[in-house]
Amino acid sequence: MARIVLAILCLVSLVLAGQGSAFASATEAPGEKLLAYSARIAGDDARTRIVIDFDQKPEFEIRYIASPDRIVVDLPATAFGFAAETLAPTGLFSDIRYGSMDDASARLVLTAARPARLVTAEAVENEDGKGYRLVLDAELVPQQDFASLVAAQAWTPAEAPPPAIDPAQLRVASEASEFVIAIDAGHGGIDTGATGATSKTAEKDITLAFAKVLHDKLGSEPGIRTVLTRDTDRFLSLSERVVVARQKGAQLLISLHADTLRQSDIRGATVYTISDKASDHMAAQLAERENFSDTLGGVEMPAESAEVNDILLDLTRRETQAFSISLAQAVVGSFEGQISLINNPHRHAGFRVLQAPDMPSILLELGFLSNKDDEQLLLDPAWREKVADLLVEAIRRYRAPLVANGG
Repeated sequence: MARIVLAILCLVSLVLAGQGSAFASATEAPGEKLLAYSARIAGDDARTRIVIDFDQKPEFEIRYIASPDRIVVDLPATAFGFAAETLAPTGLFSDIRYGSMDDASARLVLTAARPARLVTAEAVENEDGKGYRLVLDAELVPQQDFASLVAAQAWTPAEAPPPAIDPAQLRVASEASEFVIAIDAGHGGIDTGATGATSKTAEKDITLAFAKVLHDKLGSEPGIRTVLTRDTDRFLSLSERVVVARQKGAQLLISLHADTLRQSDIRGATVYTISDKASDHMAAQLAERENFSDTLGGVEMPAESAEVNDILLDLTRRETQAFSISLAQAVVGSFEGQISLINNPHRHAGFRVLQAPDMPSILLELGFLSNKDDEQLLLDPAWREKVADLLVEAIRRYRAPLVANGG
């Protein structure tokens, strides 16, 4: 009976809390998940305490990650049902994120304003015997002490870095008769992305809904097979998205987003391709924000590959970039006069999700959640259908010369 009551409280809290920093979906059935039904934080720049109440005893692991300094608490699958403001960052922490990683795990990421370590991390049974509380006491430490914590832990991030690329195999996928397209719904799980200015809808939900519509439409095209990098509300690092696409034999990657801008009057779709130098200040800012997704999810940044100096690989990158630009131009051409486009709709910047050297890739900003007109359209199923149809037409245009040339 106590568990049922806590489950009801959890769902009610989710409805009241809205999206905020609480990234678990209010419609998600708790199932075997733990219920985190309340939270509180208090402290100052020297010491901060976080307490989260659970219906059952939570098993957890602590990680320390640098650049930026973060404390990561890995948990089993958890439904977060407390109001976002009860765990607003304060004291030692400049940012607090929590949410699902996949169906079996969840994560709490504490970004430290100054280097900190946990002097207490324990799950304590409540005095009345009903539920447990996770108590995290953090204290300020010198930077060298935090660096020692990072160096001492024997931990490799759950996601593997992209595998080494054999240049001799770079064109294997393109030789297949079936044209495979990877559709990447941006953000997910603990990384909610942007939030609608009016509806408070999370970007991760908008991109996934649109990805599924596009998946169905492209999947009915002759000679085309589509794959989704994610089909549920789960976290994927940027490099994992590329690896998943490559492992599924994709010859094209379309990453979907719906960001926010400080200027609420700016609206319209934008198509991005990769470049070492951003086309403009806005493109640079968006790339920096999108590339920050790994940090929000508590992922350690991978080291740069030593393959970048390989001559054959460099030639492949150039060829891939040319195909990416061709696709971007086809998308812009299909959208023109049909849906709203931003000024100079084809832009470029250093988006990490577009870095595959062997797979043409674009990042499509469907619109901006910071603009009320765009937000309304992004939530409209009929508009999604229309834009998906226009994308299908763009891909037909892009693919036609490839088919003519036997590609």
